[in-house]
Amino acid sequence: MAAFDLTGQVALVTGASGDLGRHFAAVLAEAGAAVALMARRGDIVAAEAEKLRARGFKAASVTGDITLPKGLNAAFAAAESELGPISLLVNNAGVSLTTPSLELEDKDWDQVMDTNLKGAWLAAQEAARRWIGAKRPGNIINIASILGQRVASQTLPYAVSKAGMIQMTKALSLEWARHNIRVNALAPGYIRTALNDDFFNTEAGAALVKRIPQRRLGTPQDLDGPLLLLAADASRYMTGTVLTVDGGHLNSSL
Repeated sequence: MAAFDLTGQVALVTGASGDLGRHFAAVLAEAGAAVALMARRGDIVAAEAEKLRARGFKAASVTGDITLPKGLNAAFAAAESELGPISLLVNNAGVSLTTPSLELEDKDWDQVMDTNLKGAWLAAQEAARRWIGAKRPGNIINIASILGQRVASQTLPYAVSKAGMIQMTKALSLEWARHNIRVNALAPGYIRTALNDDFFNTEAGAALVKRIPQRRLGTPQDLDGPLLLLAADASRYMTGTVLTVDGGHLNSSL
């Protein structure tokens, strides 16, 4: 759709070694953006970037850890040296664990918070510093979760990190709007990926799906329209918004 044409945009997708990160990068490339895929596992993002280039798209890969400010600076610089100034950041990197709260260890809490919240903040800060310093507009899409809006059992650090990301989205959108920087969040519900496929084939997984009003899991393709809306100029008057894509799950009965 012309309204979602991203020609001329340069996007950096963090956590691009995972299923959703790779999918987001491909969707943005297909819409016309040049895309930098970033992850700690450089071999995976290098292979994915090569696949996109083989399809005729502009793509690059950068190896980096979003929890390390110096590494982030180097990753942004590497991406921009190859593709040009970044105009869109997709904060997708994240980790999760399912553990009873009394069994959580400090390192578990820190791992989730450092990646999901601190890392997202550091990436947003790095992007905003570049945009404001160059007096250029910018756009940040934070990949949150419905677990940041409503909790599930044994997901304490993940739920807290995503709730924090949603509040961070709102706070940064307020602070940076005067610099022509938009900050929005996409909050998926349960999306079937290779990582959760085994669980959703169990009895417990099937029971969870029955609690989703649409009676199905989401697919990565269900996120394409909302992602492109937030990425494109069609949403130029949207900032501080959380788009929930969950098959109605948040509205399900308690």
